[in-house]
Amino acid sequence: MTDRNYYNVPGGLPPQTQLLTDRAVFTTAYAVIPKGTYSDIVTSFLPFWQKSRFWVIARPLSGFSETFSHYIAEVESGGGSERPETDASAEAVLFVTTGTLDIAIDGEGHTLEKGGYAFIPAGAEWSLRNAGDATSQFHWIRKRYQRLEGLDAPEAFVTHEDLHNPVEMPDTNGAWATTRFADPEDLRHDMHVNIVTFRPGGVIPFAETHVMEHGLFVLEGKAVYRLNQDWVEVEAGDYMWLRAFCPQACYAGGPGSFRYLLYKDVNRHMSFSGPMVQ
Repeated sequence: MTDRNYYNVPGGLPPQTQLLTDRAVFTTAYAVIPKGTYSDIVTSFLPFWQKSRFWVIARPLSGFSETFSHYIAEVESGGGSERPETDASAEAVLFVTTGTLDIAIDGEGHTLEKGGYAFIPAGAEWSLRNAGDATSQFHWIRKRYQRLEGLDAPEAFVTHEDLHNPVEMPDTNGAWATTRFADPEDLRHDMHVNIVTFRPGGVIPFAETHVMEHGLFVLEGKAVYRLNQDWVEVEAGDYMWLRAFCPQACYAGGPGSFRYLLYKDVNRHMSFSGPMVQ
């Protein structure tokens, strides 16, 4: 498998000598959570998990992004959960950035290594365990599944980034490409979690403005990102959280590739009762 560079959160606590000036921004249109904010004191612990902790970097907030939550999970050797999810309406995507995890979904076992990806449908019975010697980290993105009469729910699947060829955006000569794990034409899915890659010099050459909410975790590299009216510098480990219709654009200056894990909600009518109501 390809030796990918995925950013992993080191934890710890900044020294007393560190300046308070930081790049963290929270506005009505977007948020930027820089990698320096992932200290030990902002971790969360969840019921029924052992030897595990979580950085919660997105959660539904009224008037902001309302459809998803995003955790960075750290599981020590021997840790995990036999009951990881307590909400039967929540579907999930897991993406492993370091270590090895054993996962069972509806009785079928799999091993997730670095670069491993799992989609877990709402209502599935699953468990996760770190049977290795090293601590593992993974991204856990959750969304309440919007069921529709006449449309079956998608089934679980486990895969790896290396098994999916990036799809080049038109007329970019590969400077901008997306690795898609779910078929975009499969309307059973109401969220996509993809990996977007820009080669040095690659750009989003217009201000994307659309109904989809976004969570973007920078896996590798650096770039300048346009969010609403602001240009912000971002690098590996940073997280961007965009509400619907927030204009966005990007310029990847190099020297290496700029890559991020991207969440977006898709394939459903707009609810008149609020996005979290079925």
